[in-house]
Parts: sequence; C-alpha cells; structure tokens
Amino acid sequence: MYRCLRWCLLLLALNLLGGCIALGNAARPIPTAFVPAPQPARQLVVFLPGRGDDLAALQKSGIAQIIQQAWPDADVELAALTMAYYTDGNATRRLHDEVVVPALRRGYRQVWLAGTSLGGLGALLYDRAYPGELHGLLLLAPYLGDATIRRQIVAAGGLAQWNPGPAQPISAQNWQRELWRYLQHWSVDPALARHVWLAYGAQDRLRPSIALMAPLLPRGHVLVLPGGHRWSVWKPAARQLLQAVAHDAAH
Repeated sequence: MYRCLRWCLLLLALNLLGGCIALGNAARPIPTAFVPAPQPARQLVVFLPGRGDDLAALQKSGIAQIIQQAWPDADVELAALTMAYYTDGNATRRLHDEVVVPALRRGYRQVWLAGTSLGGLGALLYDRAYPGELHGLLLLAPYLGDATIRRQIVAAGGLAQWNPGPAQPISAQNWQRELWRYLQHWSVDPALARHVWLAYGAQDRLRPSIALMAPLLPRGHVLVLPGGHRWSVWKPAARQLLQAVAHDAAH
C-alpha cells in the first residue's frame, strides 16, 4: 500500500522541503556503511538521512561516532534511503527487506531506527508498517507534513480530539492524514510511544508540527536545543538524546 507514497513524497521533496535533494538510484540496493562497535556489540542503530544527505554525507557528519561515544556497544549501519527509494514507492519494504531483516537475523539484543528530517519520517512510516518489530526510534527533527493538516488538528482542539475519519489505504492525497492517525494512536495507548525519543531545534522551521507530536511522548523523551534545521543542532542533540536513553535504561 506504500506504492502511492511515490508521488506524495516527490511533492514533499520538490515543493515543501526545498533545498538540495539527494536522489539516489532505486534500481540498486540501498547503499549502506557498517561501522562496528568499539566494544562487543549488543545493539544496532540504523540511521536514515534527511532529504539533502547521501551515504557520503552521513559518513562525513560523524553521526556514527557520536552514537558510539554514547553507546559503545552499538554497531551503526548508515542506510542511504534517499528520495529515489521513497518516490519509487517501496522505501519501507526495501528498508525492511534489505537492512532491518538481515540485522535482526544477526541476533542483536536491540535494533533502533534513527533519522533526521525525511529520515525521521521514514522511521515513523516504518514503525507504522511494522509495529513492534524494532526496539525504538530516535527522531531528529522529523518531517510530519505541511501546515494544512497541522491547522486542522489544532482547530479540532488537539490530536486527541481530532477526527481523521475512516481509515483508508495510504495514497498521495491522504498520506499526511494517515500518518497523523498513526500518531493519534499514541494518545490512546501511551505505551506505543514508550521507546520513541525526539530532539529538534527551538528555531526549526518544522517545529510547529513537531510540537504537536512531542506531548505524546513520555516525560523526558523530548529534547529541544537552540538552533534550526541543520546538523549543527542534530549532532549535539543526538549525543544528549542517546545519553538520556542510556540513563533511562539504567533506571
């Protein structure tokens, strides 16, 4: 049913996010780079890029090293699920078949899915399609749709009061509504969000929509730092978020 995401995410890339776009080639396997843990590995973090990053950009960002400084027992797999895979309509299934399933077969104690911006959206769509398969999500300024859907939710009095209407197969016309329907389930069953962690910049242009999702998460699972929609915010945010997860697990 995710085939229709081809056109809606293409529109997202061209009209909504703006800026540089790393397209990639969906005819090829998802490019990945495996970074082994400095200690015996017990967990894996799969990291997805934003709309402007490819595999080389993820490697250059140093995000794998940041993850392993906080979680030295974590292998990291950078997975360049770039725009071409979304516009092809098979991003979620390809991520499942090519990256996550092989990782689960390696017997990690925990597998986490993380991403920035478009990658955060990809992580949420993955959890929507394969609920409960992964241990948790680490979201850095996830893209959650445009202002129209946000205004509808706010006008209804918030996500808990919003009526999305009957559930429908996801399409180019309704993918944002179906995404927010999935998020609404967290307000009904808070346990669904217990392994979701979120960080974003106080001046991030996506903040209005992210702020609608943030109250659905458990206390202490949301971090807001000064700054906008860029790596200079996401890297320190990731470090602090990972430390918070580790502290939470220890208690």
